[in-house]
Amino acid sequence: MRKRVLSVLAVVVTIVAVVFGGAFAFQRKLIYLPSGGPLPGAAEIMPGGRDVTLVTADDLRLAAWYFPVDPPGATVLVAPGNAGNRHLRVPLARALTGRGLSVLLLDYRGYGGNPGDPTEDGLALDVRAAREFLVRDAGVPPERLLYFGESLGAAVVAELATEHPPAGLVLRSPFTDLASVGARHYPFLPVRLLLLDTFPTAEHVSRVDAPVTVVYGTSDSIVPPEQSRAVATAAGARTVEVTGADHNDRVLLDGPELIEAVTDLARP
Repeated sequence: MRKRVLSVLAVVVTIVAVVFGGAFAFQRKLIYLPSGGPLPGAAEIMPGGRDVTLVTADDLRLAAWYFPVDPPGATVLVAPGNAGNRHLRVPLARALTGRGLSVLLLDYRGYGGNPGDPTEDGLALDVRAAREFLVRDAGVPPERLLYFGESLGAAVVAELATEHPPAGLVLRSPFTDLASVGARHYPFLPVRLLLLDTFPTAEHVSRVDAPVTVVYGTSDSIVPPEQSRAVATAAGARTVEVTGADHNDRVLLDGPELIEAVTDLARP
């Protein structure tokens, strides 16, 4: 009997080790869900659009789209979420340029046909390259630069803002940290122990010296609304609650509440 119990225990331990080991080894395949290329040129998307190259500190060359508006007003650096590529954010760019705001749509490393593999540290370099392009090459005054972060991108721009404060920061559907949202979807895993990338959004925004607006849907099935509210509390932020909206609903891409939240911060 004892031998049988030990055999069963050994099988259970092996299964657990395989599951945990697999989750650890392939976790970035679960976190980052890029779509590749090729993509059309920016001018095909909108008249006056420019294909630009962002050069990172680790020498990656990342393709992005820049949609400048004349006369120049505020500029919005858009940091996307964990899935797709910049083409999915075109409705957002159209809506914002229609309100007189210039827009940079970036794709992280590994997204939209860009080289490299996404990691937390890598995305931090990517968004810094985007900011450097806007300030140095496009001549955007830092006091007229807004950051917009979508879900995972909210964590990316929140971290950027701790070093380079913007004129304003809009966080759409932010989570408090990656482990908290991961534990919601994988309750059977010790997510906090396994994660290589942590994205502590709430911690970052608590150190940001800039106006912050948090936009979220009340029916978000991916990032619990209470996490977005907790991020807002940590930032001392204004909140915009979109009733009945789920995480990927169109209203949270270019809906009126979202666009108004950005344009409100863009006003001098």
